[in-house]
Amino acid sequence: MNFTFPRRVTFMVGGLVIALVFAMLALGSVPRTTSAQDSSRDRLPSYFPNTEQLRPDEMRITALGTGLPTPITRAQKSTAWMVELGNGDVFLFDLGTGSMENLFGLRPDFSKIDKVFLSHLHSDHFGDLDAFIVGSWLSGRYTPLHVYGGSGETPELGTKAAVESLVKALAWDIKSRTGLMPDAGGKVIAHEFDYKPENQVVYEDNDVRITSWPAIHSLDGSVSYRLEWNGLSFVFGGDTRPNQWFIDNAKDADFAIHECFPTPEGLAKFNDWDSMKDATFVSSYIHTPPEGFGKVMSAIQPRMAVAFHTVLLPDIRQGMLEGIRKTYDGPLTIANDLMVWNVTKDAITMREAVVPDRVTPPATTEGYQKAPRTGIAKMSDYIMGGVWEGFTPPPLPEK
Repeated sequence: MNFTFPRRVTFMVGGLVIALVFAMLALGSVPRTTSAQDSSRDRLPSYFPNTEQLRPDEMRITALGTGLPTPITRAQKSTAWMVELGNGDVFLFDLGTGSMENLFGLRPDFSKIDKVFLSHLHSDHFGDLDAFIVGSWLSGRYTPLHVYGGSGETPELGTKAAVESLVKALAWDIKSRTGLMPDAGGKVIAHEFDYKPENQVVYEDNDVRITSWPAIHSLDGSVSYRLEWNGLSFVFGGDTRPNQWFIDNAKDADFAIHECFPTPEGLAKFNDWDSMKDATFVSSYIHTPPEGFGKVMSAIQPRMAVAFHTVLLPDIRQGMLEGIRKTYDGPLTIANDLMVWNVTKDAITMREAVVPDRVTPPATTEGYQKAPRTGIAKMSDYIMGGVWEGFTPPPLPEK
């Protein structure tokens, strides 16, 4: 038997249901997940750092930066992502300009963050690596930092050359702090791999496996990554136009991040460019426009598709969303900075982190406090000869 309700009644019932759902979300009664089956843990609609312990089978992903090289604002930094696993491992994928501000807002345990994977060497993807080298060392990292990334067309365009040059630029900084801080924390080790092989293993330890494949962006050397752990998969595309390698290696990922640039029209308007040729080249030949992003996600069918690498002005965001939905109708997030996703085999929960504008450094561990130090750096007799006798510092304590 079929029942037909008057349109007014249908709207009233629908409105009551929607109002009830929003009220429950506001109270934190309904987790914002891609599955209604995740009743294992009630979650607040916001994520408060260091108030939750990851379950042994759980992955947490945080957007530290989702934007472009310019503008860098309080609301949106350049590209960076953090992946935390239930086994205690932490990985950073890219460290774009400004992203350290968001990382410090989370006040993480820096002794666990010693692995960075770079997709390529544009400044909006590794511009905060220098800040991380020193900042994480000051704030709790006491082991060497390991930086992974692809080779280039020539040796000077590869990850190893970039990291070694950066360390040389920081020579004065590192030498002046070594001994006052743990010696090993000032060391940076570059792990450069050939960017060409498809689905090659570039990291494997503690049941975590990370593979890479080439990306198509600006010059040879850009790569994408897939992290596999505990039956869960995380894919990070970096910057790239749609490519067959991504389609082949990102299929059925639990969580797939792929850039989604503004439309050519939106990019030209935003940058005040007269040339639609330039806007189209940038948006669609070395990056991925919205309809291209949608086609990629329709091909790989992830549990959650995540778009990033854009400017989240309302008109640009709306144009992106309309373009994506022309070619993809699956689970989708257009990422903001400090969005947080908890991923298990049963559900994906999405929230936003709440962080203060001003924070103190996180507490250091016992391992950091006891790590070997060679002694405080010395200045020359010439410089020490300039000490003013009008001020006498207090005696140095023994500890």
